[in-house]
Amino acid sequence: MHVTIRAAVQNDAAGLAQLLRSIGWFKQVQGESESETIERIANYLATDLADASHSLFVAAHPTQGLVGYVAVHWLPYLFMAGPEGFVSELFVDEAARGLGIGSSLLEKVELEAKARNCNRLQLINFRHRESYERKFYEKHGWEERPLAASFTKHI
Repeated sequence: MHVTIRAAVQNDAAGLAQLLRSIGWFKQVQGESESETIERIANYLATDLADASHSLFVAAHPTQGLVGYVAVHWLPYLFMAGPEGFVSELFVDEAARGLGIGSSLLEKVELEAKARNCNRLQLINFRHRESYERKFYEKHGWEERPLAASFTKHI
């Protein structure tokens, strides 16, 4: 499948909403109307695209629209020589998985990280996800941190 990996633009809100809704994993998305999802994503895009602290790249197919995306937050750390890129989201449409789209999105993130002189990239992958089970990230040179725990606090 031929796709173009490019930076997201404001007009991608509807395509991103459709992609997230089709995945069906997220209570927030499933509990709102399509127009609410589009509006929420449009608002996030406006914020994320306003400065260089975030990047959002999409995989665009000429006839199928957006079939994947990756979101990265560029975080400065005082104890590291360069910033860290935190990959907060990487999703590919179920019908397009296994075709190299996720790999292409990761490659784009790595190129951007090198251009920004990043020290490292980080992400969280849930162990029950298919990508974890088939070692998607390990195949791309990522290492699981055995001594780190991931914590969240819902507000």
